[in-house]
Amino acid sequence: MAESIAQDIALLPEGTRIATHRELVRRFAASGTTVSAALALLAQRGLIAPRPGSGTYRTAARPVVRAGDTTWQEAALDPAGAQGASSGALRDFHAPALLQTLSMAGPDIVDLNGGYLHPGLQPLAALASAMSRAARHPQAWDRPPAGGLPELRDWFAADIGGGLARHDVLVCAAGQSALAIALRALAQPGDPVLVESPTYPGAIAAAHAEGLRPVPVPMDAEGLRVDHLDRALARTRARVVIVQPLFQNPTGASISAARRDEIRALARRHAAFVIEDDFARHMAHADASIAPPPMVADDPDGTVVHIRSLTKVTSPNLRVGAIAARGPVLARLRSAHVIDMLIVPAPLQLTALEVVTAPGWRRERKALSVALTHRREVATEAVLTAFGDHALALRPRGGYHLWVSLPAHLDEHQLIPAALAKGVAITPGTNFSVTANSLRHVRLSYVAAPSASDVDDAIRRLAPLLIEP
Repeated sequence: MAESIAQDIALLPEGTRIATHRELVRRFAASGTTVSAALALLAQRGLIAPRPGSGTYRTAARPVVRAGDTTWQEAALDPAGAQGASSGALRDFHAPALLQTLSMAGPDIVDLNGGYLHPGLQPLAALASAMSRAARHPQAWDRPPAGGLPELRDWFAADIGGGLARHDVLVCAAGQSALAIALRALAQPGDPVLVESPTYPGAIAAAHAEGLRPVPVPMDAEGLRVDHLDRALARTRARVVIVQPLFQNPTGASISAARRDEIRALARRHAAFVIEDDFARHMAHADASIAPPPMVADDPDGTVVHIRSLTKVTSPNLRVGAIAARGPVLARLRSAHVIDMLIVPAPLQLTALEVVTAPGWRRERKALSVALTHRREVATEAVLTAFGDHALALRPRGGYHLWVSLPAHLDEHQLIPAALAKGVAITPGTNFSVTANSLRHVRLSYVAAPSASDVDDAIRRLAPLLIEP
């Protein structure tokens, strides 16, 4: 409707009154609300302007600014320029793997790539109710404390455990922001940072953006291998290690209790910090055993900097999380936090607080746990049928994805476009590699698709692509 009206008024001289609201309702046989929305779009584009008591009028045509020669920017943005080269630490903002995780699948594509809950899995009623209550809160439009609302910090401290208190917690804009803040606070440009191999693409991108050098450390079914970690810490003198302790992205591995103690002790001996990205804490499945407490819970020496987020189990738009730590490092984290974002908006914090303190919070989490379990079972069966019995080294009872190995004759770079042609979006293993080498794996997410049956159908569509020619 807006486009049709725009074509009509483009022929009118400036200052001409356009058709009335009532006339447009009759012309398009539409509701008054729809006509108002169309006129609002045209007003945003500067094509019309209302005059109270008189009507709506055609505005002056906006001058068209033609694109000039922007090729000079290529040299200006070259990171290998004189200043960058002299510093010895170059920041890199090339993040295709991270951007791919945010790509939107078309209407004919089943999304096995996305890492956020499909709206059908989100607690939409609870979120809407929480936002409504938050908007009416007396503090909704006051400036919140830089570290976050005290009540929300209290909740995060209790949720994380280990005797943490309000003063040990900073509220931040979810996990990715917390990771970037922690890396900026703990390391200097040019420093190495040790990461799991394979690892979350956001960790690689955040390290590069801070001018850091990610160094991969091998994993096994119990998480980061301590023998390799010990040698890497000694060789690189890295001051930061990043781990995902539960249902790691992409492998699904969880660090065993004994391994957690070893990693923490090694880091302490080498005077390094452990960034504990506990993104999947609330994504345990209904048949999972009781998860061990986070590494920060048994860390009196302040070795661990803990990251917790609400985004994965609610909505990608509820970008609220926390950083927790003990000791002088918190002052550094607080400064980096303020420089990065000043504050997290109070309405968003209040909405998060309303969500997690509502009577239905535990019920919503239990329902999600059951739904994730069902989707995992469906996805696992489909993978074993399509890819073979040896495709899954791990079958995690938490998280939202499976790490699937490919047949020896097939490369992921061949499979990804072929799968897309079949109407299925999947994530290449390369996205999780520090060196961008092929890992001969793909990650299949089972939470972004509309239903479990969609997941099942999409995975089975891949079967013909796996047959050796």
